[in-house]
Amino acid sequence: MIDLIQINEYSKTPKYQQIVNSVVAGLEQGKIKVDEKLPSVNHMLIEFDISRDTVVRAYDLLKEMGIITSVPGKGYYLQSTNFKQKARVFLLFNKLSAHKKLIYDAFSTTLGEEAAIDFFIYHNSFRLFKQLVLDHKDQPYTHFVIIPHFLEGGYYAEEIIQQISPEKLIILDKLIEGVPEECAAVYQDFAEDIFIALKEAKKLLSKYQKLRLIFPPYSYHPIEILDGFEKFCAEYAFGYDVIKDIGVAELKKGDVYINLMEDDLVTLIKRIKLQGWTAGKDVGIISYNETPLKEILLDGITVISTDFAKLGETAARLILENKKERIANDFRLVLRRSL
Repeated sequence: MIDLIQINEYSKTPKYQQIVNSVVAGLEQGKIKVDEKLPSVNHMLIEFDISRDTVVRAYDLLKEMGIITSVPGKGYYLQSTNFKQKARVFLLFNKLSAHKKLIYDAFSTTLGEEAAIDFFIYHNSFRLFKQLVLDHKDQPYTHFVIIPHFLEGGYYAEEIIQQISPEKLIILDKLIEGVPEECAAVYQDFAEDIFIALKEAKKLLSKYQKLRLIFPPYSYHPIEILDGFEKFCAEYAFGYDVIKDIGVAELKKGDVYINLMEDDLVTLIKRIKLQGWTAGKDVGIISYNETPLKEILLDGITVISTDFAKLGETAARLILENKKERIANDFRLVLRRSL
């Protein structure tokens, strides 16, 4: 039995959940029989160098699911084989941020406890992305849900992704070229989204002299954002430029600054304050991706943002309903005093 328990140190899935997933996988594969005894708590904590609370939490969850029972003084035993998970998911994110947590929470909540999620993060590194996909592509997952964003490299990401069965694949957040047409996707239409958002704000933008997009060269943000920005400026005759480094670029009164990165927003606000300017009057600010802090910062910062929770929820629905659709996620403009 102990050989069936797998704990992956690279996985961001809590260890107690990995224990639960291992027992359920062994059950579904017929490797565990009714009345078979599970390893003792002491055996588990010694074997895997984990805490007693981790093992107890895993066993308590298995009891709640009706899979095992405990016999005082004797241990834990499998009591039912009539359990089948709705899904076993390989979930791969480029990073874990406040926005990605919204996606994960909505995804896992919608799937429910009867689905197993093995959660990995590749930190925007194509090398780690490649390693994780190739190491797990032949594992018995029902679905592979992948966010493909890279700081550098990634030119051959589609070749790695193509090694996963398209019937099991769901691309999340960014739809890249070369992925199989049969696979499902929930994605942002980056070029169209920024174009429509700026169009909605056109009346407010018209009081400023120039639109300035802060787009660092070392960024995982898609180039399509820049395409949509330039298309809007050309179509509606707005002067514009692209700033690579907001820390050294000359700030100009009467311009609107659109930032993608949270660090750039902090730098921009500091520099505006040093000038003694007021956001929404002397300069405009539009920030990508909604956070609670932006509701109160500078009395409210205008944001353009996808609905991150819906992104995760929709992906989970595709799994639960066994659908192979491609769905553009909702995107919105939230006007506040910074514009």
